Amino acid sequence: MSRLSLDANVLIYGIDAGDPAKHRTARRVIMLAAERDCVLTLQALAEFYFVATRKGKLDAPQVKAQVDELRSVFPMVLPSARTLNLAIDASERHRIGFWDGMQIAVMHEAGVGILLSEDLQDGQIYEGVRCLNPFARTAVQLTRLFRSI
Repeated sequence: MSRLSLDANVLIYGIDAGDPAKHRTARRVIMLAAERDCVLTLQALAEFYFVATRKGKLDAPQVKAQVDELRSVFPMVLPSARTLNLAIDASERHRIGFWDGMQIAVMHEAGVGILLSEDLQDGQIYEGVRCLNPFARTAVQLTRLFRSI
């Protein structure tokens, strides 16, 4: 069994029905992840709050309630004193943005093996964290993926 994490984009699509297919997929992923060893990073939750309030999908108190609900389901992992250097190294080594490198570094330190995100290259492994795009998979493929985790 591998520890996994959800990126902010999965959380956003979970509340944003603007793209019905992605909304359904995100809701399914969040539900399945709640039954597994899944953690969320402080950065993903902060980005979720920022984007959700900026897009005007919900008002700030509603989004804060969503953050609180997510935190009650998923443990939150935090950067350590050495995360910054790991993030810089990861972003340079893999030629990814710094904030993506920061996410990867926090997950690496927390023992996360799988990140579900549409932002990084599907199937690519960064510092031991395999990135998978849940929106590029069918419902059957997602079910199989979660059974294998």
